[in-house]
Amino acid sequence: MEVDRKSFIASPRSKARVPPSSEERADALEEAMMKELAKPAVRRGTGLIFGGLTPGGLPLALAALAPMPPQPTIVDFFKLRFMPHTVTHMLQSANDARKKGESEETVLACLLHDIAVNLIKVDHGWWAAQMVEPYVSEKVSWAIRHHQALRFFPDPSAGYGYPERYIQIFGEGYVPEPYIKAAYEQARKHKWYMEARMITVHDLYAFEPGVNPTLEPFIDVIGRHFKQPKEGLGFDGSPVAHMWRSLIYPDNPL
Repeated sequence: MEVDRKSFIASPRSKARVPPSSEERADALEEAMMKELAKPAVRRGTGLIFGGLTPGGLPLALAALAPMPPQPTIVDFFKLRFMPHTVTHMLQSANDARKKGESEETVLACLLHDIAVNLIKVDHGWWAAQMVEPYVSEKVSWAIRHHQALRFFPDPSAGYGYPERYIQIFGEGYVPEPYIKAAYEQARKHKWYMEARMITVHDLYAFEPGVNPTLEPFIDVIGRHFKQPKEGLGFDGSPVAHMWRSLIYPDNPL
């Protein structure tokens, strides 16, 4: 970050009835530079709860967060931590899966597939799968992990085409990184391929303006297929507890 010293010194606020001393000018310049440094700046991959941009590049206004209960459940995170527009998207995805007769595990996978974008957007499929791995079946976590790669590759037989929205986000003619293609090719041969593919299908139809499903119809599905730790997410000593705590305490400086 650079402050144009000549422009600052020539600006109206630097002029006074009595010409400022060199020391006063230095102090004023330092103050201006500190104000510039204080301006928020984020990278596009920063998680939404930390003020990151939306995948489309739009800024989000941050608001004060409500305190979490001592033993938070996944439902508490939906209500108190996940950003509202991501909750709406995941609920639309799960609702589409339920309406079209998918299994409860597929519905749950759709409900959870984007939870990591609140923490970090880059490779969010891998992050989300890791976050839920101790609490869901291997099939559900596998499907969530691999939807990350599959979403870039159409499968007309499953009713999935390349999303128009990705052209807006990534640009015309975008070619995914080699590791994404490798993950897709590996998943294509896997016995659970269609589990992950169905997440992308219901993901595609989960951007409907004005459609706002509630979490309540999915509470029983969560209860049957999500192993809620009695200590609360973030406090059960699992290898991923710190990820949940990062969402509980996003304002902690260290």
